[in-house]
Amino acid sequence: MTDFAFSTVSHIVSELGAARRLGEHIAQRFPNARRAMLVTDPGFLKTGLVDAPAASLQAAGLAVEIYSQVVADPPEAVVLAAVDAARAFRPDVVIGLGGGSSMDVAKLIAVLADSDQPIGAIYGIGNVKGARLPLVQIPTTAGTGSEVTNIAIVTTGATTKMGVVAPQLYADLALLDAELTLGLPPPVTAATGIDAMVHAIEAYTSKHKKNPLSDVLARKALELLSANLIAACENGRNLAARQAMLLGALLAGQAFSNAPVAAVHALAYPIGGIFHVPHGLSNSLVLPHVLRFNAPEAAGMYAELAEIVVPAASGSVEARAEALAVAMQQIAIVTGIERTLQQVGIKETDLDRLADDAMLQTRLLGNNPRLVTRADARAIYAAAL
Repeated sequence: MTDFAFSTVSHIVSELGAARRLGEHIAQRFPNARRAMLVTDPGFLKTGLVDAPAASLQAAGLAVEIYSQVVADPPEAVVLAAVDAARAFRPDVVIGLGGGSSMDVAKLIAVLADSDQPIGAIYGIGNVKGARLPLVQIPTTAGTGSEVTNIAIVTTGATTKMGVVAPQLYADLALLDAELTLGLPPPVTAATGIDAMVHAIEAYTSKHKKNPLSDVLARKALELLSANLIAACENGRNLAARQAMLLGALLAGQAFSNAPVAAVHALAYPIGGIFHVPHGLSNSLVLPHVLRFNAPEAAGMYAELAEIVVPAASGSVEARAEALAVAMQQIAIVTGIERTLQQVGIKETDLDRLADDAMLQTRLLGNNPRLVTRADARAIYAAAL
């Protein structure tokens, strides 16, 4: 067995209604905290679902500041404005409440608010110095797994993104409460759920850091996600399905935080960056085509995963690997989300630019089970068109 290291969040609570008892959880975990900063986005604030967690914190004796200016794919300026707001408020604990963007901004507030490091100095792997503020993450979508990852993504230019990867970005506490996901429309539920499934699939086939723990987590994540995604889309108030989806997304997040994602994400990033397609949907659009491209190297692992997603899959290893790709396409069909690049406004004349941008994602491409050339990337985009 090859050597490996595994890191994750130290304390996880999966509990319906946990957000309404946030003050109790904070008081138990951080008894000296007196000032809490809730980080969210304007859309989630409008749902009213921030009110109960905020009231719970106040009932526990904490002063609460709600920072709600997070936007999708947060630009550097938004992150810096959030850090400035934190420095003015001086929180004892930072709480990310939202999708991946809100949780990523919360991570960056926690490491930068009491630091003299400029944001540019922390991009890359292992560049965060010193301690951070106590950090709690509460996801409102079952997708990114950001509540248990040590990664934050920042938009640094018109289409360029940088990642901060450091152990300090692991939260102290992650809370899973499906009551916070009840307002998610079916297309968002579907795209974020497929995103989580991609995390599990790519962690299971990651070239360099795949390990026994990440494998177990990826398989269980895929089992929970594939069994509950359609149910959560068909009945958005199915709390059991939604709680299972949250747990699946968290387990997938734990897996890919230790066995990193690869070509699906590398090819999805330019779609999101250039055409402003949501991240989960960007992944879904290229997923089956990357699976087919990788099959010559990864068919055995894909066949193992097919047994979870498509229990009836039979035949050769190659046939079962193809069954996995077909099943992922079928989920997109059943849930009604876009299935081709053309449906999100991408034309054949855009493929060269996408391929050029995808090849810049060297950190991700290096994890892929099969070497991806620029010609390969363009061919995958062409297949997805």
